[in-house]
Amino acid sequence: MDKKILLVAAFLGVTAIILGAFGAHGLKKVLSVEQLTTFEVGVRYQMYHALFLLFVGTFTFLEDKERSIIFYLTIVGVLFFSGSIYFLATNTITHLKTKFLGPITPIGGLFLVAAWGYLFYSVLSKKQ
Repeated sequence: MDKKILLVAAFLGVTAIILGAFGAHGLKKVLSVEQLTTFEVGVRYQMYHALFLLFVGTFTFLEDKERSIIFYLTIVGVLFFSGSIYFLATNTITHLKTKFLGPITPIGGLFLVAAWGYLFYSVLSKKQ
């Protein structure tokens, strides 16, 4: 599980860098400032959670089950939160019908909050 978490963390990190560069350079001429700012929020949260998973994957204080729960909550959260933001921010150039994704973004945020909350609970419940 640790290897899988670290691989996913590295993948999220590298794709966040690629998407950030693409947003800053490739999308700069075709999106509004507001859309670029929104896109950047998705990139930022993806990178935050790539780093979070690196931490979770190397933190020996957690049991495998706790690590697994945090991992899956984070993955779903990033996919829903950042993924929906990417599509919503670029819908003027992709011409995809993305209005249905609006409610998906806060659901993704709830999954991310749950991952952090579960980490808090897991550490808090440990005996010294």
